[in-house]
Amino acid sequence: MLVMGIESSAHTLGVGIVRDGEILANEKISYDVGSGGMIPSKVAEFHIENVSKVIEYSLKKAGISLKQIEGIGYTRGPGIGPCLQVGELAAKTIANKFAIPITQVNHGVGHIEITKHVAGLNDPLALYVSGGNSQILKLVDKPYRHYHVLGETLDIGIGNMLDSFARELKLVPAWGSSIEKEAKGGKYIEMPYTVKGMDFAFTGLLTYAKKLIGKVSNKDLCYSLQETAFSMICEATERALLLTKSRELCVCGGVAQSTRLKEMLGKIAKEHNVKFGFAPNEFNGDNGAMIAYVAERLIKSGYTSKIEECGIEQRYRIEKAVVP
Repeated sequence: MLVMGIESSAHTLGVGIVRDGEILANEKISYDVGSGGMIPSKVAEFHIENVSKVIEYSLKKAGISLKQIEGIGYTRGPGIGPCLQVGELAAKTIANKFAIPITQVNHGVGHIEITKHVAGLNDPLALYVSGGNSQILKLVDKPYRHYHVLGETLDIGIGNMLDSFARELKLVPAWGSSIEKEAKGGKYIEMPYTVKGMDFAFTGLLTYAKKLIGKVSNKDLCYSLQETAFSMICEATERALLLTKSRELCVCGGVAQSTRLKEMLGKIAKEHNVKFGFAPNEFNGDNGAMIAYVAERLIKSGYTSKIEECGIEQRYRIEKAVVP
């Protein structure tokens, strides 16, 4: 079955195409957030201007025409309202024109499922870390098949925290990559460390680090902020690993592109003799392939929507989403 997926929850507009689980295309384009952060109306305008182009790129990459698509899915949420609406409208237009089934995909489920697929994992404990989301999850079957949240951020997502600090230092905000580069060779400064069971919080850490700007070197600040934040989520993840007795662990989402975070999680997995997996970076950042992959499975399992039932949900909790 040829299925297209459209991702537009934030600054990245992605279109993916899959056939029977095989990824045929994964094209994307991203709005340049720069130092001003994300202005929803501006990002949505960017998506509107580029959605036809990215769809065309994906079809060309897959070597097919639009009329060959047999099903379509889009990101229902969570995400930024005006941005989500672009993907919703594009998917509904295609579904209506070609009379093909349409389904709605949870953004977080997309991240986890594509990671499991490309990393060859079966039933891992999942650490999902991105701009607006930071959660530790495990798949459960009751009352329906869904991801149960074992722990999560109590305030802001780790990606937003890292990007916020990057802007303060006039660095490029990109899932913490600028912080990671600047941190090399830095020395550790003690910072606020907030872990409550399997939950964690980053606001206190961010506020403290901002107050030290200009008083200590940027290199030491970046190193200390990164090490503290990553240690917090690693502690909570290790606790969840022991609680669930999981034999597999994965990390996904934009911040999963961090070499340092994967190194720390890899050590935990090795210590507990657990298989550790992650996806190539093209699947860690927001992408259309993850939406297409989940959409195909949803459609094949009978989870489709009528056009008039389709919508968006900015705070679409992952627990509400059925996992096929």
